[in-house]
Amino acid sequence: MTPQNLLILLSDEHNPKVMGCAGHPDVHTPHLDALAARGTRLTRAYCASPICVPARAAMMTGRPVYETGYWDNVDAWDGVVPGWSHRLRAAGYEVSSIGKLHFRGWQGDDYGFTETLLPMHIHEGRGMTRMLLRDPPLPPGSGAGMLSSAKAGYSDYNRYDENIVATAKAWLAERGADPARRSSKPWVLMVSMVAPHFPLTVPEPFFSRYASRPLPMPKDYVFGIHAGMHPFIQDYARQSSYNLPFKNDADVRRALAGYYGLVTFLDHQVGELLRTLDETGLAGDTRVVYLSDHGDNTGARGLWGKSTMYDESAGVPLIIAGQGVPQGQIVSTPCSHLDLYATVLDAVGLREEPTLDAQVGGHSVSWFAMPQAADPSRIVLSEYHTVGSKAALFMLTDSRYKYIHYCGLQPQLFDLQTDPEERDDLLAQAAIGADAVAVAERFEAALRARMDPDEVDRRAKTRQAELIELFGGLEAVKANTGAGGFTPVPIS
Repeated sequence: MTPQNLLILLSDEHNPKVMGCAGHPDVHTPHLDALAARGTRLTRAYCASPICVPARAAMMTGRPVYETGYWDNVDAWDGVVPGWSHRLRAAGYEVSSIGKLHFRGWQGDDYGFTETLLPMHIHEGRGMTRMLLRDPPLPPGSGAGMLSSAKAGYSDYNRYDENIVATAKAWLAERGADPARRSSKPWVLMVSMVAPHFPLTVPEPFFSRYASRPLPMPKDYVFGIHAGMHPFIQDYARQSSYNLPFKNDADVRRALAGYYGLVTFLDHQVGELLRTLDETGLAGDTRVVYLSDHGDNTGARGLWGKSTMYDESAGVPLIIAGQGVPQGQIVSTPCSHLDLYATVLDAVGLREEPTLDAQVGGHSVSWFAMPQAADPSRIVLSEYHTVGSKAALFMLTDSRYKYIHYCGLQPQLFDLQTDPEERDDLLAQAAIGADAVAVAERFEAALRARMDPDEVDRRAKTRQAELIELFGGLEAVKANTGAGGFTPVPIS
């Protein structure tokens, strides 16, 4: 890529299927659709972990969770493992952040940014400590907050997002008005919003746009806990309890109206920022990347929230547009958060030196536009080590299959070519075919070539036990609700 400015637009909990450009028949996302039309959309992008804090650490460092040890929403990135922001700053680039970060937030932590505005970190530097309790887990909650929040109105998150966007617009306007800054090294700005993360409250007219019509029910929706689900999915559904208050189709559609409204609200904020790029004359000098930290089950199979390896949860939207990026291209090669590190460096012209960051994997997104990107053997990894799971799970996917290794439980295998909705677990059939066994063995070998999953699981649990003691012991952690269901907005 020719060196240019880079604007990273990061959302929270955006199901990659819930966009017009992804083929969703109901959700209105004109600005994201337009960005995809003038750029490249990667349809098989995955998070490093389907929960906020580990995913964001991996996005910054380019390293998987099992290497860095940022396991959960309590053990957040502290900047000790360097990220692309450190690399840019050390090389003299301006690299700024506005909005949600979900890093540790302790005084003295250095995240590599030259400027950090309106940061949201984990609550009180410790986050939701009860998420450390995995086996045995805490008793299930009521799940009432998900449904009760689905309404028209303003949440603190909505106001925070609007403040983030207003601050980012002013930041861009300042750079656009300063010719000296425009002729120096490219800058990188990460604007990180909270939508469409719950609560499912969203201002009008975004809520009524969806609440006023009979939305189709989510795929394979079930009320309560489905006895036929994989044991991990049953445990997660029971622990999260999001589905329990839903009594009828109207309840489900109200929650969908809240989530879809938040996606359109987010799209509106994206449009504000893209329009500012045009108005300030920066559009021609700036590439744009849009992605999310993870997805959301959004009612599919009766599940809400993240934490599973289904595409709705572990998948993320990923769009890049700007000079040198093919327009209107759709790429199905698997990629992940770990590819963001190389993408950022490539976009601004900071090429990797062989002796630096040798352990950082990944490819620049520009690589995916090349013929060699069609390599069907490329495998990406996602992993999960926190609330709702008694033991670790690891997902590996290539251009066709998805394999999920559960420590202590039966694995799963899906053929995404013939079964893109992940309804048919090839390893759960009464007579497992030889082909499925061979594919599963190939993925299992690929997983163990990277790490020993049981050793990684023990290491995560050892660290979580250490943190339980650090925060006052088992009873203190049980009693501490921390931030509750979601992190409070920062006090400005």
